[in-house]
Amino acid sequence: MFFDPQYFLWVLIPTLVISGAVQLYMKSTFSKWGQVRNGAGLTGGQVANTIFARTSLQSVPLRAVPGKLSDHYDPRSNTVGLSQDVGGGTSVVAMAVTAHELGHVQQQQQGSALMGLRQFLVPAVRFSPMLSYGLIVMGLLFNMVGLAWLGVIVFGISVIFMLVTVPVELDASRRAMKLLDESGLLVSDEDRAGARSVLNAAALTYVAAAVTAILQFLYYLSLVQRSRR
Repeated sequence: MFFDPQYFLWVLIPTLVISGAVQLYMKSTFSKWGQVRNGAGLTGGQVANTIFARTSLQSVPLRAVPGKLSDHYDPRSNTVGLSQDVGGGTSVVAMAVTAHELGHVQQQQQGSALMGLRQFLVPAVRFSPMLSYGLIVMGLLFNMVGLAWLGVIVFGISVIFMLVTVPVELDASRRAMKLLDESGLLVSDEDRAGARSVLNAAALTYVAAAVTAILQFLYYLSLVQRSRR
């Protein structure tokens, strides 16, 4: 299992290629639009407050979080965390990322079913990758096929989570563009093009993660099937 050439051929190499390409594209896009000031000249925090004031979105607390691109919406505390570059920056990236997180806020407030499903799966996903790997290894080492199959099923939870995450994130980006439109923050065509490019680049990271999870799942599936021969 540890030196299986099929793992390198069908999982490791494709994962490195896909993830590497997506990261390069995202880095290039964020670098470009991170240097372009948004037309309204507002910081991410000001963008959020403007959207709260000009749309039907109910306001939620904003808080500063450490790190770069660590921005997120926490449904447990109903707060939006903005990194320094986003919360205090006036770039197109700051505007787009802030709007994206508010898209998640809108999903929560409108009772999005997919958002609810993802939140439901979060506790299980925290343990499923390592637990599934342990079950599969033990099942193969001790010739307990049932235990190995259980590991595959447990890993399937992570796959479902990633598959649910993709449409959730795409929907948040769609909502972000609409919120920016409704609040009059897309001052120019450059704002619109830049915001869309940033949101699309960010979405690709979730697509890449989902593809990686599927490849890993298919490998585990084939591994257990081969052990029965």
